Amino acid sequence: MTMPLLPEGDAAGNRPIAERGGSPWFRRYLSPAPARRLVCLPHAGGAAGFFHPWASWLPADVELVAVKYPGRQDRLDEPVPPSVEDLADAVAGELTPLLDLPLALFGHSMGAGVAYEVARRIEERSPLSAVFVSGSGAPSGGPPGAEHLLDDDELVYSTLERGGPGREAFQIPALRSILLPSLRADRRLVDTYRPEDPPPLRTPVIAFGGDADEGCPPGELGSWQAVSTAPLTTRVFPGGHFYLHGQEDQVVGAILELWTAGP
Repeated sequence: MTMPLLPEGDAAGNRPIAERGGSPWFRRYLSPAPARRLVCLPHAGGAAGFFHPWASWLPADVELVAVKYPGRQDRLDEPVPPSVEDLADAVAGELTPLLDLPLALFGHSMGAGVAYEVARRIEERSPLSAVFVSGSGAPSGGPPGAEHLLDDDELVYSTLERGGPGREAFQIPALRSILLPSLRADRRLVDTYRPEDPPPLRTPVIAFGGDADEGCPPGELGSWQAVSTAPLTTRVFPGGHFYLHGQEDQVVGAILELWTAGP
């Protein structure tokens, strides 16, 4: 099936976007001659548009694929999967047609755990180039968290404390009522994702973080070594939990440097 391109010449890097006619799970920033793909998974409450600026900084041979979680934007009426594992099952399945090119994953915050689980599933069928994880420690067991049980005001306050783009939307009552259900559902995924003895990946893992991220201090990035048989690489940037926002060029540059340098 031919996939319509919308629009002709997108503002980010003048790349057309493939959405309608393709998988509802992805926003693809197409390249004229792609040689590899970077699949990006957003944070809790986040959307594919978080990675929109990255298309401007990626070279022409890299196709950017941003994952569109259910429960928001044009998938507002779809339920968020009940667990990170279920979410990863769906994403990994939808990625099957895109495994014809070398592929790397990048997941921020909640997306880091999802990226790990997606990588586990893809490794069973096809090698991956790299798994970039950001703003999160490695998955591990333990008691569940309780942030998703907070009342609406407390949940919004906790979210605003982390910073990041789009915070002003929570100050608008009509938008807040739309955003809260998916945010709470995502926080439940994070709070209940406690895998016991998660198996290591064969794919190299590269962990990114902000030097002022109180939720994931730089020292916590080293925990990812436990879930990779390859030596772990870490990179720390100035900033808090959403250090990525405002220095996309530096983050994308580091991805390209370390992706190229990997096996």
